Amino acid sequence: PAFSKLFVETEYLPELGALVATRRKRGPEDPGIWAAHLSVVEGEADGVPQFETDRARFLGRGQDVHSPAAMASDRRLSGTVGTVLDPIFALRRRIRVAPGAVVRVAFWTMVAPTREALLDIMDKQRDAGAFARAATLAWTQAQVQMHHLRINPGVAALFQRLAGHLVHATPAMRASSEMICRGGGAQSGLWPLAISGDLPILVLRIDETDHLGVARELLRAFEYWRAKQLAVDIVFLNTRQASYVQDLQETLEALVRSSRVQQGADPRLGRIHVLRADLVSTEARALLMGAARVVLLARRGSLVDQINRGSQVAIAAPGRAHRPLLAGPARTVAPAQTQTPPQAAPALELFNGLGGFDQDGREYVTILGPGQSTPAPWINVVANPAFGFHVPTEGGGFTWAVNSRENQVTPWSNDPVSNRPGEAFYLRDEETGAVWTPTALPIRDPALTYVARHGRGYSRFEHEAQGIRAELTQSVPLGDSIKISRLVLSNLSGRARQISVTAYVEWVLGPSRSATLPFVTTAIDAETGAMFARNPWNIPFGSRVAFLDLRGGQTEWTGDRREFLGRNGALTAPAGVVGAAPLSNTVGGGLDPCGAMRKQVTLPARGSVEIVCFLGQADDATAARGLVTRYRAADLDAVAAEVAVHWSDVLGRIQVRTPDRPMDIMLNGWLLYQALACRVWARAGFYQASGAYGFRDQLQDGMALVASRPAETRAHLLRAAPFRDQVRRV
Repeated sequence: PAFSKLFVETEYLPELGALVATRRKRGPEDPGIWAAHLSVVEGEADGVPQFETDRARFLGRGQDVHSPAAMASDRRLSGTVGTVLDPIFALRRRIRVAPGAVVRVAFWTMVAPTREALLDIMDKQRDAGAFARAATLAWTQAQVQMHHLRINPGVAALFQRLAGHLVHATPAMRASSEMICRGGGAQSGLWPLAISGDLPILVLRIDETDHLGVARELLRAFEYWRAKQLAVDIVFLNTRQASYVQDLQETLEALVRSSRVQQGADPRLGRIHVLRADLVSTEARALLMGAARVVLLARRGSLVDQINRGSQVAIAAPGRAHRPLLAGPARTVAPAQTQTPPQAAPALELFNGLGGFDQDGREYVTILGPGQSTPAPWINVVANPAFGFHVPTEGGGFTWAVNSRENQVTPWSNDPVSNRPGEAFYLRDEETGAVWTPTALPIRDPALTYVARHGRGYSRFEHEAQGIRAELTQSVPLGDSIKISRLVLSNLSGRARQISVTAYVEWVLGPSRSATLPFVTTAIDAETGAMFARNPWNIPFGSRVAFLDLRGGQTEWTGDRREFLGRNGALTAPAGVVGAAPLSNTVGGGLDPCGAMRKQVTLPARGSVEIVCFLGQADDATAARGLVTRYRAADLDAVAAEVAVHWSDVLGRIQVRTPDRPMDIMLNGWLLYQALACRVWARAGFYQASGAYGFRDQLQDGMALVASRPAETRAHLLRAAPFRDQVRRV
């Protein structure tokens, strides 16, 4: 997203009161695209329109749409246009509404292939009656379309409800969790059935000709969805026992042939597949059922009956009904009841008001006081050759294994404004109900200070709240695919405290969460008690197993994100932490996948407790089990010391002394650290997570490692060279 935004230019047309945007072409063959945002007031308007096209200015650093900076005061919108890095459309109109009067404001968003066509569309919508005309035409078109499809508004609404289950893959209409877990497999397993797996799949199981009514309803639904440009694959799975007489199969095939859905239709909008279950392998059938976002059984009644029944089952599902529902913006968590004195700022080199260097330049320390934010995310990349994570000053970040683009363990975000985390730790005082986090994300107390120390191979976060000092250190070992988070809680109060610690991650296990969400399954390993997560749909990495573990100390958990956050909930006030009910210990398939684990600790007066969290991924379940078991018993101080010795050796081979202290700090460690950890191993940063080996850029990066890591430079030369045998001889 950050790269795509670089090519958008915005402008304001005062004569029309409209915002216009276009994407600069990267080549002469690229199609043109122009968009506009226009407002029309029917009534008394006060002044000229205000506008903004810079998202960072509108939201404010660290803010989101729930509390944008532009709405927090009476300031005018800035009127920024041009080549903004993060483009938006925001139009503000001030109106006067007299007692008993009605004022209408219509906001139009328009798209066209050329500027001239866009201006022509805008000119037609500038008068107050344009919205009424458009609404009437839309209504008329809908009536004509429904008449053509032989459906009424109630049936259209039913098709819309069913489409929601296809788009969002809700558990209400899917196969059972057990079946999804059992049927998990690679996407390529569907290809012999002529099903790509790229589109949402709906399966209708049918075994009698008396139940063809549901099939006919689905054919009409399919035609309706196509008219709305919703691409879906529908599978009629004939489960009747094999016999010489295939009347049901022939009837289904004739039904599809006689319908209009397959005649000259665009295959990119999906197809109708008619399959005989007896001719489909057991494995392929299980995979089809597990991958389908909607599974219907023809003998269970009409479409409306099955949808209503699925909705009722979802509402009454165990582990969800007792959760408080959060509607609208997230609730504010309980405020701090015991304030600690502000931390004294450490003496830092080259301090710029937000951060500076410590430990002779080996650490970069950021201090976020009340009302302070970095102008953009400042991150640390922590990695070994096959695994790593990046983490910003506010905490959170994302984790990957093997390939930082194709196999993200948790979500990558390159949103420089809001930077939503996909990982978090929550602390809850069980006596007062107060909830807070050891990092500035996702819950930030505006009155307190947050300190982040980015080091070579680790990041450490320090925070004091509720009379408790929290120190969270995160790192990876030299050769294993495991992220070690060590949270030390120190009780600064004079009494014992009961604290619950919750570790939370959102599973991705692929290139993007939206693409992998329907296929990720979770389970509690019977031997270790760790949570295992798999995505067998991911062809290159489907056999790998991710894990989450609180060093065996977890007493509650859930793999259901809806349960943890609550409906319409948010990371700033998750229902699973704010509420008093325990987590339901729900895992399996068909959920909105996450990993949440909780441990209760007792902090003695003036005492300390360490909680350790492991997050990682291994080749298979046996390897994951071995990693968890080995690191539970490991001396983590020794592991950290080994990492420190490694980086001291790599970065200490060459030392530069110049009259410029900032140059010395960067040359004697940080630039080389970035070249190896970020460019060669991680192949990921905040604005790009490619996971790929480049040619020109990484050959240049390899030159920086010639003196300290010559084997690494040679390995990439062999990787990049078109004639490897000749290079080896040289």
